[in-house]
Order: sequence, then structure tokens, then C-alpha cells
Amino acid sequence: MKIENLVRVLAGSMTLLSVALVHFVSPWWLLLTCFVGLNLIQSAFTGFCPPSIILTKLGWVDDQGIIHWGGRKS
Repeated sequence: MKIENLVRVLAGSMTLLSVALVHFVSPWWLLLTCFVGLNLIQSAFTGFCPPSIILTKLGWVDDQGIIHWGGRKS
């Protein structure tokens, strides 16, 4: 899986989770949806994406942007 696909899956999952939390817990969870949306917009313009930075530092993303779950084998 490429990092771009993972970021889309992560953003979609967080949005669906926030919708469920709004319905069952509190309308304040809409702030999570806003945060996810704003983060997607800013990453499109700046290229700064926190999940990709974290996965790269963990050693799970190679130079081609492909994710290796659990890290790369040395």
C-alpha cells in the first residue's frame, strides 16, 4: 500500500468515527471532522503530512512511498 492511500483511509476512518461520536456522544466531536478536513487541505498545499512523517520515522515507509507494516527488514 502506498502512503497516499493510507492517508486517505486514515482520514476517511477518522471522519466516520467523528460522525458516530457526534451521534452517540456530543456534537463537539464535529471539531475532529474539521481538524481532519483542514489537515487534508493544508497537506495538499504544503506537502506536510503528520501521518507520513511518523511512519517514515518509524521506518515503515521506503523511498518509493510504499508502506512495510512493522518496518523494513534489514
